[in-house]
Amino acid sequence: MITASAITKETIVHFFMDLQDRICQALEAADGTGRFREDAWERPGGGGGRSRVLSEGEVIEKGGVGFSAVQGEATAATLKTLNLTEPADFFATGVSIVLHPRNPMVPIIHMNVRYFEMSTATSVVGQSWFGGGIDLTPHYVVDEDARWFHQTLKTVCDRHNPTYYDQFKPWADNYFYIPHRQETRGIGGIFFDYLKPTDDAHKAALFAFVQDVGNVFAPIYTHFMAQNRGLSFTEREKNWQLLRRGRYVEFNLVWDRGTKFGLETNGRTESILMSMPPQANWIYDYQPEPGSPEQQTLNRLKKDIDWVNR
Repeated sequence: MITASAITKETIVHFFMDLQDRICQALEAADGTGRFREDAWERPGGGGGRSRVLSEGEVIEKGGVGFSAVQGEATAATLKTLNLTEPADFFATGVSIVLHPRNPMVPIIHMNVRYFEMSTATSVVGQSWFGGGIDLTPHYVVDEDARWFHQTLKTVCDRHNPTYYDQFKPWADNYFYIPHRQETRGIGGIFFDYLKPTDDAHKAALFAFVQDVGNVFAPIYTHFMAQNRGLSFTEREKNWQLLRRGRYVEFNLVWDRGTKFGLETNGRTESILMSMPPQANWIYDYQPEPGSPEQQTLNRLKKDIDWVNR
């Protein structure tokens, strides 16, 4: 058993590397034919990572499961974001996942769990925090599936703090929002950031929560893979999937903080952009038919829906 005082950045890195291994193994087993290709890389400024991409699987058309542990001097943009006025060194590690399925009845999913340290010349010890979350982007929103997904996340949150879900669910609604479209990216989930430990015991508690969030990812997504992989679809549903992927691209490139941080810190471009789908479409002024399943899905891409009790 790891004691509270033994939780170092090396301990966290080891867990994230193992988490990446276990998730890739579970996804390969659930997919049946797809296998991950790994690219190990080094960051010129310090650190590196392992990017794993599965392409042309039976269920997953393209999926990325990335691990990174990078360090170095923080850029001016990062210092501004953190309201720091003097040079600082950073350390960041985490696992980030995006999966794009073949079948439009299987949802897109994203997860990120991360740990960050920052030190300045006047604060050698510096500060540290955890962040992360899971969100689901169905091409067609099914209330029962959304309820199961959110209840699963709430159960994880409740094991650690009965207020977590009520805090982190609205945070996801607000974060995974596309302002220029006035719609959420999907049905949300949980999102949290800047969870700063106050002492060793608190750090151990926060790390345990982040571990649980990471560990629930594979059971959640393999559930949807098994349940929906055999559902039939037509060219109409496939075209809708490509349009929803376009919305996904818009969010990731315009609004996502993780993408911006990776590019600003000279991260590996291929690893940062492995969340992009293999194909996406944009149709000028597309309007779904009134009352259609596509219109019903758009009506559910709203903030503040109580999915657990819907």
